[in-house]
Amino acid sequence: MGQSSQPHELGGGLKSRHVTMLSIAGVIGASLFVGSSVAIAEAGPAVLLAYLFAGLLVVMIMRMLAEMAVATPDTGSFSTYADKAIGRWAGYTIGWLYWWFWVLVIPLEANIAAMILHSWVPGIPIWLFSLVITLALTGSNLLSVKNYGEFEFWLALCKVIAILAFIFLGAVAISGFYPYAEVSGISRLWDSGGFMPNGFGAVLSAMLITMFSFMGAEIVTIAAAESDTPEKHIVRATNSVIWRISIFYLCSIFVVVALIPWNMPGLKAVGSYRSVLELLNIPHAKLIMDCVILLSVTSCLNSALYTASRMLYSLSRRGDAPAVMGKINRSKNPVRGGVTLHRRGILNGGGELLRACEGI
Repeated sequence: MGQSSQPHELGGGLKSRHVTMLSIAGVIGASLFVGSSVAIAEAGPAVLLAYLFAGLLVVMIMRMLAEMAVATPDTGSFSTYADKAIGRWAGYTIGWLYWWFWVLVIPLEANIAAMILHSWVPGIPIWLFSLVITLALTGSNLLSVKNYGEFEFWLALCKVIAILAFIFLGAVAISGFYPYAEVSGISRLWDSGGFMPNGFGAVLSAMLITMFSFMGAEIVTIAAAESDTPEKHIVRATNSVIWRISIFYLCSIFVVVALIPWNMPGLKAVGSYRSVLELLNIPHAKLIMDCVILLSVTSCLNSALYTASRMLYSLSRRGDAPAVMGKINRSKNPVRGGVTLHRRGILNGGGELLRACEGI
């Protein structure tokens, strides 16, 4: 077995409110606002079952992961636990695959954010927006973990407010008290081919999409290791998984499938949440959803930079990555791992620049 990771060498600095919001931010991403329309088009109203089944799996996994994290808080989280329980090969494989996943997510999220900003300011190219966003978030992460926690706290708070407002408006409309649109009731759940129009197989197919929406729930077990009382924070975050999934996923998706037809033309292109806002005659629905999605992808990019650098640090401390990746700066942050991701962001910006030049 490789050398045990030592999370106490990192700076720490995450407060209780940071960890609490991180546990919420981890399960509210752009995939909920954008990807849900694909899942709805696949399974119809029965997409609620897909989110329910996926949510139950996440709850069980988080319960087990939390038990291990309470016993041994570690920035390597499940990679370290696999190393100890199964063998070094398991920790090595899981750690590097998880790191590589977030490395792929970084340019994806940066490009989505850049495209939204480019649509607002066409004079600035996408590659420049992508590069600036990555540089800014990388710099913030390298300064201190507290910066990451504070930034993520406010991003998560904005997402929570947006979803709660959406659910409230939807509940008012379903109840028949919404004055600006003639919508009410839940007949949409069965009036277009029934509750499960494409069969149970479509529900299972939709689960492939819904499971991706829950990626990030595990980040809290990585971040909590850099807080003052990780055991307390992990338990609190895990215990709140059930109500978070119930409110943010099941309730909001219920509002969507209750108000708009699952087979509505253009649903995939427009997006389910924006379609509901347009149905309710909310002014500037596209701009509102663009802002929410921008916040979500920025939050995801911020978490990707943080999580990938911590996993690389943990791998290095166990002897499964170059030792230089385990070095920390004066702020007790794994600066080499962060710089590695920063270079990946520059390559992404450079790639966008080359594509732009080819189009000239």
